[in-house]
Amino acid sequence: MFTGLVEEVGTIRAIHRGAHSSVLSIGAETILSDLKVGDSVAVNGVCLTVTSRDSGGFTADVMHETLNRSSLGALTVGSHVNLERAMAADGRFGGHIVSGHIDGTGVIQSLRRDDNAVWYTVGAAPGLLRYIVEKGSITIDGISLTVAAVGETWFSVSIIPHTAAVTILGEKRAGDRVNLETDIIGKYVEKLLRPAGDTPKSGGLTLEFLAQNGF
Repeated sequence: MFTGLVEEVGTIRAIHRGAHSSVLSIGAETILSDLKVGDSVAVNGVCLTVTSRDSGGFTADVMHETLNRSSLGALTVGSHVNLERAMAADGRFGGHIVSGHIDGTGVIQSLRRDDNAVWYTVGAAPGLLRYIVEKGSITIDGISLTVAAVGETWFSVSIIPHTAAVTILGEKRAGDRVNLETDIIGKYVEKLLRPAGDTPKSGGLTLEFLAQNGF
């Protein structure tokens, strides 16, 4: 589990591409202090397992499903990536519950400066937007952020200078694709409120369901 607080920005050292997979070699410094083979690291919000490490970085395998679901397939040698180690049991919960399991991607539609902050408007599919609520949490490329506004096809976040400076978000421009993980609590609540056997399209909490279950 992660919290969405990026520890450092790493650099892609090499990419070995297979038919439907990749092996990433990522240069890092800060997170190497106690990093071991088998540990989990969020790379742009995607939970990857460390397969080897050296004094300058580590490697991780990326499977077919991850390439399809995230933007990791678009990385090139020299690309910068947000890095966060899995949360320690005695760590501070500074962000929100982040699993590192990407729900999909969005596209940055626009950036707008607002005094010392910058507003990012991100376009996303309806299946993702149903779980994104104003003042709720969203993870963009592994960064825990607060949703400032939500529309029918987009949502916006407001970024302070510190976040832009210590993550790759400050490098992003309109048209760039970003990884999105919605708040996991909303997805669990929706599933638990759905009558057994119902499909997601057939509805959730209804008067008939409440009556059948003694409410």
